[in-house]
Amino acid sequence: MKFLRFLLSFFIKFLLLNHSLSHFPLISGQRTNHEDFLRCLTHRINDDESRIIHTSKDPSFFSILNSSIQNPRFSVLETPKPVSIITPVQATDVQSTIRCARLHGIHIRTRSGGHDYEGFSYMAKSRPFVVLDLRNLRSITLDVDNRTGWVQSGATIGELYYKIGKLNKSLAFPAGLYPTVGIGGQFGGGGYGTLMRKYGLSADNVIDAHIVDANGSFLDRQGMGEDFFWAIRGGGGSSFCVVLSWKIRLLDVPSVVTVFNVVKTSEKDAVSIINKWQYIADKVPNDLFIRAMLQKETEVYASFPGLYLGPVSDLLALMKEKFPELGLEIRDCREMSWIDSVLWFVKEESMETLAKRKRTSRSFKGKDDFVEEPIPKPAIRYLWKRFEAPEARLAKIILTPFGGKMNEIAEYETPFPHREGNLYEIQYLAYWSEEEDKNKTNTEKYLRWVESVYEFMTPYVSKSPRRAYVNFRDIDLGMYLGMNMKTKYEEAKIWGVKYFKNNFDRLVRVKTNVDPMDFFCDEQSIPIMNSVNDI
Repeated sequence: MKFLRFLLSFFIKFLLLNHSLSHFPLISGQRTNHEDFLRCLTHRINDDESRIIHTSKDPSFFSILNSSIQNPRFSVLETPKPVSIITPVQATDVQSTIRCARLHGIHIRTRSGGHDYEGFSYMAKSRPFVVLDLRNLRSITLDVDNRTGWVQSGATIGELYYKIGKLNKSLAFPAGLYPTVGIGGQFGGGGYGTLMRKYGLSADNVIDAHIVDANGSFLDRQGMGEDFFWAIRGGGGSSFCVVLSWKIRLLDVPSVVTVFNVVKTSEKDAVSIINKWQYIADKVPNDLFIRAMLQKETEVYASFPGLYLGPVSDLLALMKEKFPELGLEIRDCREMSWIDSVLWFVKEESMETLAKRKRTSRSFKGKDDFVEEPIPKPAIRYLWKRFEAPEARLAKIILTPFGGKMNEIAEYETPFPHREGNLYEIQYLAYWSEEEDKNKTNTEKYLRWVESVYEFMTPYVSKSPRRAYVNFRDIDLGMYLGMNMKTKYEEAKIWGVKYFKNNFDRLVRVKTNVDPMDFFCDEQSIPIMNSVNDI
């Protein structure tokens, strides 16, 4: 028995080592498939293959893999690793990768900035896979006269902001706050930030795209058709194709905007003002965006950071009328350009930092909800008190107001359905140091904290279904349990309607039409129909 236990222990350690060094252990047929795929790709690419093809034998393999893992808990030893990474430098490289992968049965994951909340863009749990990393496809071309631009999916939000800010201080684009987020994932799932109440989502302002479909064909909006184009703007583009680049609409902002922040450290004041915030934040004029946040440094506090598209004098008059309870004063405010407001929100000073790529050292777990009616004061008080737990020392709860332009766009116009009727979206986040990931017991307490807050909020948030934002992907909502194509639709509908509501079935129809073999898939991707009875 001791010898058997020794063999079992040795075998387990061997498998873990293979996860780290050889990734998924490849059986003979799989190894042949991967080798044939690499040979196929080598014959097709017209560039130095060492710039594009990276296997575990390459010294740069792990640095490339880890450089864009923006949730370090998925870089631990046990996390499945790709058998190779492809970093295309032009569209034809992507076409060749897709064609060779289909020919030789290779599973592909596409990575833009690496911010997928569950790591699906660089990790697959059930089979060997290759990462198609778009880091080299990052060009940005702006046309100020026509208020448009082309942005490749491998660029980051920060690089786009930097390019706009360098060119024109009175133009902007509505996207997220964090500069290292990739364009491909952000636009593909919707994308929102401080301009959402004025101009809607990133996806609402995409007017064309260049893609490579499951056949390896290069298509633009006209070539792919309107249903396909509709699906990639909020439906999670990685379920349908590889989006190479997006044509965006640039939008006007005043030369002077105002940022502000008010902090409340008293529980009584914080609870009272968050309660009031719920009744006004989605109803104030579209030029005003006010977030509410709970977090902890040395003590628990609430903050109310915001952006007003105009001068401070107009903001103070507006706040006195609409939200006097906040007590906003001129000392809480700063006038600046819109591009400088982008820096202010991420606590940076130099515009050059927006274009710098860096990897976070904090792991995290997030969940989110949509709120249709104000939650009662006792519930807000409970959220405050949850920050007294030791595992909440780096946690955040973020309340993002809707209304404005978000109410003006019908929920069927893009796959993102969370429009009129939502007061705000609330996100629960726990963070911890990368070092703590070495001990799974340490990380479990943070996951439990998020889960407990989410569970408590059940009576106060959207129902039937309880909805979620696909860019805040949450594997706890469900995932495919196997590779049985006959049950994929039934499985996917569990989480699909939470992300997309009634748009889910239309996404399934598009998927079935453009990718009938389900080539582009992950643990929560859009499924294909097995029969007309599915929908």
